[in-house]
Amino acid sequence: MELADPIDFAGRAVIVTGGTKGIGAVIAEAFLAAGAAEVMVCGRTAPATLPSSGGRSAAFHATDVRDPTAAAGLVAAAAERFGRLDVLVNNAGGSPDADAATVSPRFVEKVVALNLLAPFYAAQAANLVMREQPEGGAVINIGSVSAHDPQPGTAAYSAAKAGLLGLTRALALEWAPRVRVNHITAGLVRTADATALYGDEGGAAVAGTVPMGRLAAPADVAHACLWLAGPHAAYVNGADLAVHGGGEIPARDLARRAIRPPFSSS
Repeated sequence: MELADPIDFAGRAVIVTGGTKGIGAVIAEAFLAAGAAEVMVCGRTAPATLPSSGGRSAAFHATDVRDPTAAAGLVAAAAERFGRLDVLVNNAGGSPDADAATVSPRFVEKVVALNLLAPFYAAQAANLVMREQPEGGAVINIGSVSAHDPQPGTAAYSAAKAGLLGLTRALALEWAPRVRVNHITAGLVRTADATALYGDEGGAAVAGTVPMGRLAAPADVAHACLWLAGPHAAYVNGADLAVHGGGEIPARDLARRAIRPPFSSS
């Protein structure tokens, strides 16, 4: 049996939403490093520098993906510029913590629009292009552990991310076999904002709650995207790939470890 190169994206065209910084920028760089012919990233404003690898940089298209017309315009711009579209990574998302008892309806609407509706709009437009290609295409939705295990302050975000997982499974049913749609459940990721999100030292204390003993690096999520978009995942559709280091150690176990007397050989 001959195995195709799982990270050879020569000749392929990719869109990464929210790809100008953080996890999205590393995902874009990973596809460029894997030989993707073209990568387009988007955001509401142009960044000072674009994701790059091997002397090549991603293209940029100013887009507010919460706007269905703008999301469709992003896909149309990529398809016109590249002549094809093989991979869409719906990475744009996020939300500050907010008290569910007092949060405004406008805040909730914006969180749901960014984390659930925007991926739907972009995927819908991408499907129209991908389904006409002999090779089809792949859509990857970047989700969150909050969809499975909500935390205080994340009601709207958790609900939207749970919806994204459901959307992934629904689209996978409707659009196969030409277009595959999969989901990544991302855990705690060490980005430039890690200290603000997870405390001092880039989340070192929080890392102790993860079985792998560390927060994810953005590259961990990027590598999962390469696999899901590549030939070795050709029969993977509607999947939820956990990239969270094993989840979170239960509080009762952490408490037991804290009170357990140190080991003594005497």
